[in-house]
Amino acid sequence: MRRFIDIGANLTDLMYMGIYNGSKKHDPDLNNVLKRSWNAGLEKIIITGGNLEESVKALELTKLDERMYATVGCHPTRCTEFEDKSTPEVYLNELKNVIEIGGEKIVAIGECGLDYDRLQFCSKDIQKKYFKLQLKLLDHYKLPLFLHCRNAANDLYEILSEFNFKGVVHSFDGTIEEATKFIELGYYIGLNGCSLKTVENLETLKQLPNDKILMETDCPWCEIRPSHAGHKYIQKENVVESVKKEKWNPEKMVKSRNEPCNIRQVLDIISGVKNENPDKLCDEFYLNTMKLFFNK
Repeated sequence: MRRFIDIGANLTDLMYMGIYNGSKKHDPDLNNVLKRSWNAGLEKIIITGGNLEESVKALELTKLDERMYATVGCHPTRCTEFEDKSTPEVYLNELKNVIEIGGEKIVAIGECGLDYDRLQFCSKDIQKKYFKLQLKLLDHYKLPLFLHCRNAANDLYEILSEFNFKGVVHSFDGTIEEATKFIELGYYIGLNGCSLKTVENLETLKQLPNDKILMETDCPWCEIRPSHAGHKYIQKENVVESVKKEKWNPEKMVKSRNEPCNIRQVLDIISGVKNENPDKLCDEFYLNTMKLFFNK
């Protein structure tokens, strides 16, 4: 059976509690989501910490199953929290505390980085200031970075090039030139549905070296939709029946809410675009992921 590791699952999201846009539509069903994940071949799931609060929740969720791990960090669009919630020094120390408490359950610093597509939430200067501050966590912990990059590859590269860190640029949707620069620094490229939307995305994928690819879902976001360029490569056996949230059934997926089990569809597309054996690719991506996050 194929072995998968989802390096980016936002399992703290309220959708898995049955809450959508502040409205409760169904019972909490994370246990059902996880059951589908393990049945699909997931051997490990890394839960994303998008800010201090989510990092705490992510660590708490890892107690549900020994196969679950977490990241600790603050997403670029939320970096005003360093000043709004307390002081930068206190906020950073609280992130440190989560890492200390989590021990081996914490496998990366992040989600951190730069996002220039959503500057309405946080300015470039604030993002860069507190991304650099989070990099100070690596003075204390030998952990990889789980990086966010949207329309900011040049600035992210410039900052990272000053250091000798390791990590992954997750949910990558940039050009092959941008990917190559990150790879040359020693970083991996994380691919999910948002990485496989357009014809241009697939052209980039063709040129990515297999030994630098990691797979993820970024669930509940980044589902692969019929309108996406990569959708045609999905194999029927990897499509799980789904229903609208208003007609929730614990044995079925919720329409438009992504889950870790859909990582199989990511593999389908990578295999189809590269015209390479999916079993061989899956094993290589699994070993890549183990090398980055779990070989300490």
